[in-house]
Amino acid sequence: MSRAWRWSGLSAAIVFAAAVCGFGMALSGYSQVWHPVAVLGAKGVPHALGFNLLGFMLTGALAALVALDLRHRLPAGTGWPARVGAQFLLLSALGFIGLGVLPLDPGDLHNHASSLHATAWLLWWVAFVPGAVLFAFGMRGRTGWRPAVTASVIAAVIVLFSALIAVALMPAGIAQRLGYAAWLLWMCVAAWRR
Repeated sequence: MSRAWRWSGLSAAIVFAAAVCGFGMALSGYSQVWHPVAVLGAKGVPHALGFNLLGFMLTGALAALVALDLRHRLPAGTGWPARVGAQFLLLSALGFIGLGVLPLDPGDLHNHASSLHATAWLLWWVAFVPGAVLFAFGMRGRTGWRPAVTASVIAAVIVLFSALIAVALMPAGIAQRLGYAAWLLWMCVAAWRR
């Protein structure tokens, strides 16, 4: 079973990209540049449940498999930074699943439903950034782990930039997708093993 998990990162990236593109084309007036991904799964939007199941929940479940498998593959004697980092990475995946479980309410961005969705998004990136950094710090210098360490550092920087700075420099849709792309590419590298 764990051998099949090496494909979970790539599967997550394909599922997410296909869901965003497919449901985006099906939604009249939707712009991949200007609209956040969450609009595709927002309350009252046609096919929102389908997008939430595929785009957020299935992708998040595959990300959780990557994090669990990564934690399982840590060599004996690995210190606490990498182990705690792997736990944060799992928490990040659960936050991503929460994006689909707690959909956005486009009619009122300040109500309880929208606040819960925003909290899930916050959990996704706030858990991922320190998780990836701790994992990279804990695994630095270990034979065979260099690609995962490098990908973790790069993805953490891009996700942090996307969440805090990019939204002021570029359209929100592009900024958000930049962070998601970094996370998905990190997953592809982290899931693969020698």
